[in-house]
Amino acid sequence: MSYADVGGLRIWYEEHGAGKPLVLLHGEYGSTETFAPVRPALATRRRLIAVDLQGHGRTADVDRPLRYESMADDVAALLRHLGLPRADVLGYSLGGGAALRTAIQHPDLVRRLVLVSTPFRRRGWYPETLAAMSAHDERVAQRMRGTPLHERYARVAPRPQDWQALWARGGELLRRDYDWSAEVAALPMPVLLVFADADEIPVSHAAEFFGLLGGGRRDAGGDGTGRPASRLAVLPGLTHYDVLTSPALPAAVLPFLTHPARAPG
Repeated sequence: MSYADVGGLRIWYEEHGAGKPLVLLHGEYGSTETFAPVRPALATRRRLIAVDLQGHGRTADVDRPLRYESMADDVAALLRHLGLPRADVLGYSLGGGAALRTAIQHPDLVRRLVLVSTPFRRRGWYPETLAAMSAHDERVAQRMRGTPLHERYARVAPRPQDWQALWARGGELLRRDYDWSAEVAALPMPVLLVFADADEIPVSHAAEFFGLLGGGRRDAGGDGTGRPASRLAVLPGLTHYDVLTSPALPAAVLPFLTHPARAPG
């Protein structure tokens, strides 16, 4: 558990387990602790590198906007700092956006990509979810004081007084439009998409995402040779809020990371 100085950011990361490296990127207003429920299962097979993104957890904010693109550059800089030529990357929600941008901007560094509850365009979220995210600001942050999310932040943040500023920056990010469909279709590495069946993202968007990766276009055939390199998992009985606590998540992730997969094509 340590800090690394990368690109003007003093970024917190911690390591668990042994094996090939797997980077873990948390969701909005979260931290490395987000992965505590599934970390033991993942660490049995992988060297986990959990990261606190800009302004989150133990990583203090810096004087720049919060952007998926800059967080992706931070992840790439950390991998180079650690001397890792390639790693698998798993991101959840906000961290999924950062993970996806890492794969788009630095494809040479990402061996396999896992995206949990992550859309490829902003309008992939349900309309009511978009409306709620668009309202994130300092007033909402004030109302969130005393919640488990705030208590965890206050316990580990270098500057707990930045809580409201984090929500203001987060809201500004979440209001920005994006559509990465063309870049998703060009990804060179295998991708696992994981969604809850009662997620904040409709299953129809998950299917469209999978289609961009070459999935859902034909029968794989009796020998499986028509199967795409990427995979889609829709986990039953879960939501956007508890998908990271379910043993179904590592049960889907580990086979994808360890089984042979041909390159997309």
